[in-house]
Amino acid sequence: MIEDELSKEFLRVTEVAAIESARTMGQGDRRHSDHVAVEAMRKAMDSLPMRGQVVIGEGERDEAPMLFIGEHVGRGRNEDPEVDIAVDPLEGTNLCATGSPGAIAVLAASNRGGLLNAPDCYMDKIVVGPAARGSVHLDAPVAENLNAIASRLGRSVKDLVVIVLDRPRHEKLVAEIRQAGARIRLISDGDLSAGISAAVRGTNVHAVMGIGGAPEGVLTAAALRCLNGGMQARLVPTKEGQEERMRAMGITDVKRIYSERDLAPGSEILFAASGVTDGSLMRGVRFFGHGVRVSSVLMSMRQRKIRFIDTVYLDDAPGVVVEF
Repeated sequence: MIEDELSKEFLRVTEVAAIESARTMGQGDRRHSDHVAVEAMRKAMDSLPMRGQVVIGEGERDEAPMLFIGEHVGRGRNEDPEVDIAVDPLEGTNLCATGSPGAIAVLAASNRGGLLNAPDCYMDKIVVGPAARGSVHLDAPVAENLNAIASRLGRSVKDLVVIVLDRPRHEKLVAEIRQAGARIRLISDGDLSAGISAAVRGTNVHAVMGIGGAPEGVLTAAALRCLNGGMQARLVPTKEGQEERMRAMGITDVKRIYSERDLAPGSEILFAASGVTDGSLMRGVRFFGHGVRVSSVLMSMRQRKIRFIDTVYLDDAPGVVVEF
């Protein structure tokens, strides 16, 4: 079973990517931050006991030197399980480059065919927690969806907090949320991290709405399958050739509305994420005199386990002291 054999290994993959990108935090070079995260994640995958294939990655082979869509990862022996891999080595490259909250290193894995091979385009999304799952519809008016969420949570619309990416394309959405009476938290990047927060009680996030990346949408869906959260999404082609690309990938209905189960239909799903900068669920990487401390979350759908993990990597030196 994937979840039995690979959970600890996948945790290590996100941890090393988080550590390497955290070393570049605040240096203002988002491309470099992403580059070191990709290199660290790819190197960590090389020895894993799996026949892995990247279905969500850094883009097409001619655009990405590693972790490209279709790339084979792992040691690839015949006895190793076949695994579909979705990665975002550094979700929130701008957040890391500026030292802002919410940057994470992410990996999701499933049995072969268990994650939608989504094209690198936009995706319109609504993400809600377990209580509101099944109560919203992507084509419903914003006020109707917010009333449905509030009803499921047993509170007023004015008590809801909705996260929206701060983009000009969301001006109408923001106006409609405000008119309905809900509160808004605008974020510059990181809608994947926001989507996870919406499915965890106590984060004071009740929904995520708006258009973000399709690859991030599939990763969010994988986490929601583990967290019992709900999602509706539709691919939004905006560039010439994207619809043709979708059809070539087997997506015949480009206007289809997907649920979290459609985006991540696997019978086995693992999701791992490690904090790069501080966020609502995980602290960022902390460097101290004799080592590094990393905060992570590891989810297993089949095992019904959500683990919040603190890992300390110690230097190989005498007199090392662990700092809390």
